[in-house]
Amino acid sequence: MFWRVNARGKRMQLFKGDCLERMKEIPDVAVDLTVTSPPYDNLRTYNGSLAWGEHVWKPVLAELYRVTKNGGVVVWVVGDATIDGSETGTSFKQALFAKDCGFNLHDTMIWRKPNPMPRTHNRYEQAFEYMFIFSKGRPTAWNPKMVECKMAGKKRSGTFQHNGDGVRMPKHKGGFYAKTKQADNVWACAGRSETKHPAEFPESLVSDHVISWSDEGNTVLDPFMGSGTTGAACVNLNRNFIGIEKDENYFKIAKSRIKDAIRKRGQDAQSTDT
Repeated sequence: MFWRVNARGKRMQLFKGDCLERMKEIPDVAVDLTVTSPPYDNLRTYNGSLAWGEHVWKPVLAELYRVTKNGGVVVWVVGDATIDGSETGTSFKQALFAKDCGFNLHDTMIWRKPNPMPRTHNRYEQAFEYMFIFSKGRPTAWNPKMVECKMAGKKRSGTFQHNGDGVRMPKHKGGFYAKTKQADNVWACAGRSETKHPAEFPESLVSDHVISWSDEGNTVLDPFMGSGTTGAACVNLNRNFIGIEKDENYFKIAKSRIKDAIRKRGQDAQSTDT
């Protein structure tokens, strides 16, 4: 199944099927940014539609390298299961394999969840997931998330360093702290689930990544589309979108959600459903 809609010059393309097969339909170096959250160590089977392991994630990462433009980025949001008292480390294996494919490990970010599920065991609660930022060369787009500076408006002194002769030299002049500063790479982000998908991440988290690593008019991919969070964010941020989902129920949810996002923006749309 394939569904396409054009709205104000932006194209949303949704493919139903196995991402390993449907990604073959995407031309080489056609995608500016991928934002996705693949399955985690078979923690969820998504209505029995997924069998997850190296035989899946390795070719997925290889395909992502093929379709990503030079200067493009892949945001890979992952976590690890704990089996027989040990974390699997699958997320690290994926990051290292992505480097083998040719990606740079541009940044290792953390998504800190504010309300982790409480458990009784002899380890601290798992309150975060990794957000690996893989880049194909130097990222072309960079629109950093800005946050309020707690020292805004206050005076700051200059800084000094010693030169090769041990003489103390000024390095930066003093001044005043700006109102905002660039965010760090640990994002505490919460959001209510919009659908019944078991692992839906907040649209605000997706939006921050879409803004950070792409520009308006760019093409964003999610090969594990789920309930369409990335697609909805792309509608609101004027990006083109390609989504792939294997489960028929989630595909329908994503399609409906993206249609609703287009309607809310008051955009005229022409769709093709085959």
